[in-house]
Amino acid sequence: MADPIRHGGNLREAARRYGIALGDWLDLSTGINPRAFPVPPLPMDAWRRLPEDADGLAELAARHYGAPGALPVAGSQAAIRALPGLLRRGVAAVAPLTYSEYRPAFERAGHRIVTLDVASADLKNDIDQVIVANPNNPTTERIPRDVLLQWHEQLARRGGTLIVDEAFADAYGDAAMSMASESEREGLVVLRSVGKFYGLGGIRAGFVLAAASFRDALSDALGAWTVSGPARHAVQAAFNDLSWQAETRATLVRDSARLAELIRNQGFDPRATPLFVWFETGKAAALQNALATRGIWTRLFEHGTSPSLRIGLTGSKEEWARFEEAFAAAVNAIR
Repeated sequence: MADPIRHGGNLREAARRYGIALGDWLDLSTGINPRAFPVPPLPMDAWRRLPEDADGLAELAARHYGAPGALPVAGSQAAIRALPGLLRRGVAAVAPLTYSEYRPAFERAGHRIVTLDVASADLKNDIDQVIVANPNNPTTERIPRDVLLQWHEQLARRGGTLIVDEAFADAYGDAAMSMASESEREGLVVLRSVGKFYGLGGIRAGFVLAAASFRDALSDALGAWTVSGPARHAVQAAFNDLSWQAETRATLVRDSARLAELIRNQGFDPRATPLFVWFETGKAAALQNALATRGIWTRLFEHGTSPSLRIGLTGSKEEWARFEEAFAAAVNAIR
């Protein structure tokens, strides 16, 4: 049996392991915005009626992302599981350290996995599919749009597909970096997530931006009612609140910079997105453990070039003060 896929947010596991009550933890193990969009009260029909595709959500999402069309899905995770089976079986290239669900999803569908050289603009001739997160989770790398377009052209000539996961892109608000506007091209699939920037991971909602024929095929594979009625109402409200989006982006940039500076001042070399900070250290496991004994949960990565930690943002002044004190104490403990 394959090893289980590890994610952040597994707080109950941490509570059992360290004997600390669930309510006494500060969970910084995900890249989810801790100041979630304030979802307004939902109409009773959202709970009573079956979700309807004709409610305008897909069209709103297409406008929101600047894409020709969008397919609502139950979080990008649902698409990640289904789309490998819709692609021609072949060689799939995945970054050495990225979101951990891609590799097993493509392996289950019969694809052979190779490591993607993210620094090269030219793909090896035997690669049929390329899967990248932009920005990457957890290493924060952003691949320039012209490189992605070049990769797509190379893959399209051989009947392959470029899959770009833009789950963290909303926090930047930089449409020029997104591939959404190009997503009607054959052989290009763009995934967007509502959970990260909007802080609504629990509603399980996301979108697939791709050519209409691919969206139709994926919709058939996923079946009816993939996104619940309450989730559809919440997403529509979030997408329509432009002032909340602008204010939140500014807040995230400020808080992320403060977190990176705190980590840098302790002698590490952090890299940041607006939603999390990541850094490599040979003492990553020891540091995660030292923080966990203080009720701070972070995300440990033990594969890749070296062990590393990803730390999300705090949501209040009190949480920040607690983390600041705990991080200094944990660093001193492992030294």
